Amino acid sequence: MKKKIIIISSTILLIIIGIAITIFINSKKLQVILKKNLEIDINEKIYNIDNIQKIKNGNIISKKKLINTSKIGKQQITIDIKNFFGQKEKYTYTIKVIDNKKPTITYNKELQTEKGTEIDLLKDVKVEDNSKEEIKVSIEGEYDFNTPGTYNLKYVAKDSSNNETKEEFTLTVTEKQIEESPQNNTFTTAKGFKGYTKDGITYIDGYLIANKTYSLPSTYNPGLDGNVQNKANIMFEAARNEGYNIFISSGFRSYNTQNILYNNYVARDGQAAADTYSARPGHSEHQSGLAFDVNEVSDAFNNTPEANWLANNCYKYGFILRYPKGKTNETGYMYESWHFRYVGEELASKLYNGGNWITLETYFGITSNYN
Repeated sequence: MKKKIIIISSTILLIIIGIAITIFINSKKLQVILKKNLEIDINEKIYNIDNIQKIKNGNIISKKKLINTSKIGKQQITIDIKNFFGQKEKYTYTIKVIDNKKPTITYNKELQTEKGTEIDLLKDVKVEDNSKEEIKVSIEGEYDFNTPGTYNLKYVAKDSSNNETKEEFTLTVTEKQIEESPQNNTFTTAKGFKGYTKDGITYIDGYLIANKTYSLPSTYNPGLDGNVQNKANIMFEAARNEGYNIFISSGFRSYNTQNILYNNYVARDGQAAADTYSARPGHSEHQSGLAFDVNEVSDAFNNTPEANWLANNCYKYGFILRYPKGKTNETGYMYESWHFRYVGEELASKLYNGGNWITLETYFGITSNYN
């Protein structure tokens, strides 16, 4: 009986020891914890051990090695690990190489050419992509090198994974610039005033003239004249003292800015209509730096208290209402109650004419017509 008890006890002890050993071995079993996201961007620089977040009961013995991520798809990565008991094990995991990034386009946002002159719209366009593949750029939208106007277009770039980028740009087709007068000459107007043109800028009786007949060079870029700004500030302050709020809403405009503005109007309303209210590039008084628009640049400004105050007081500060009502046949432009030009108090007082404004064209005996 005692012998049986001893055998049973020994057996139970062995079982307990076996269970204990199993529990110990399991507790020391190698565990590899990977990063949650195993998606790798194509051509991303990553190493074989970078995706291992944590290892329990073991150490990596593989050397750090760069993974080839130049091709899209799945690939298996194998590393060598020494477990708790000093044994070498091979551990394999899978990564997925993907391409979700859009190409990057480097380009000029504004392109310009003259009517009839074709230019390569893709000349300075460059594309970069993480795939490092050669990507061709296409143009989305319609345009015509023979029709003046501003065209809103898009550059389109798509890689082999169908990642697409679109970037907007404008193409402005301008009328060919016509030399309307020699760079340097002298002349006498129909009213006997002496005029001269120097470096493409025309002066009559010492006053710079910019209208449909007389243009400014595209390089003429003086900004708003400082004296004009000071005189305008004095005039605006006088208006404020009488309860009127007047301010410059559009001052100096460069040749290029006027070019874009004018061609937008042509595209919208046609050239004949645009020529009644907008100057062609080089013919705008805004480019002279001696003129500006005030408040609301539209017919809504007509007959407002501010418009009436300016029409009857601006001459006191050296300004003229440049495009008076009913004088379109002289100036070439419709009535603009918001556009004022600085000429100095002496000439402004003459042109005011008791409220019946005389235009510069009539006073000097000159025309305002496009050749």
